[in-house]
Amino acid sequence: MGKRILQRRRGKAGIQFRAPSKGKIAPVGYPRIGGNQAGAATITAILDERGRSAPLAQLRLEGDRYAYVPAVAGMAVGHQVAMGSAAQVHDGNVLPLASMPEGTRICNVELRPGDGGRFVRASGTSAVLFSKANGRAIIKLPSGKNILISDRCMATVGEVAGGGRREKPFLTAGARHHAMRAAGRVYPRMRGIAMAVVYHPFGGGRHQHPGKSTSTSRNAPPGRKVGLIAPRKTGRKRLARTSAEVSK
Repeated sequence: MGKRILQRRRGKAGIQFRAPSKGKIAPVGYPRIGGNQAGAATITAILDERGRSAPLAQLRLEGDRYAYVPAVAGMAVGHQVAMGSAAQVHDGNVLPLASMPEGTRICNVELRPGDGGRFVRASGTSAVLFSKANGRAIIKLPSGKNILISDRCMATVGEVAGGGRREKPFLTAGARHHAMRAAGRVYPRMRGIAMAVVYHPFGGGRHQHPGKSTSTSRNAPPGRKVGLIAPRKTGRKRLARTSAEVSK
């Protein structure tokens, strides 16, 4: 009968596949302030949280309240961070998109006003405020994709710190194992075609090949739902021929 494949075991969401909560500092997000209000905070510490690629900046607010946001390149302990629409467009300050000029490099962008920041939080990343019109703003993400969100969403000016993280190699498999485990990711990943037939639908055979279609129904039973799940299209893109080429 074979054992349950890894995808099926992970789909059950067991404790062994979850990112550990040990070593976490606090939820990360902007403090609650009105968009038209002005606030100020002092950076009291730069912290490293388990499983997070970027360092965190601990902000001390009025009334001895604390908030944690991804640190921006150039931040240091003792610096002041201004928040609100009246703040200046300076690295580390938090403003609504409506108060920023087009072309500003930003990070920790909110998807909806007040959610604390959802996009561009990995180390060394930054987005660009592409354009604004009619209460909406177009953001160009590091992936190259453009998104349209409300210009009342908050964002931090600058680039997330820790940009040289990927330039340092892991050197040992153990170092990578612990890094992946802290983030709750699968490591190592084994190809299905390299497994035995009892361990994966694509396994077995005289050569390493799936042996069947890699497109799978969305309603496939557990253990068979692997490969390209309900793909809209597969294969190589074919360029549309012009009318002149068709006439020939």
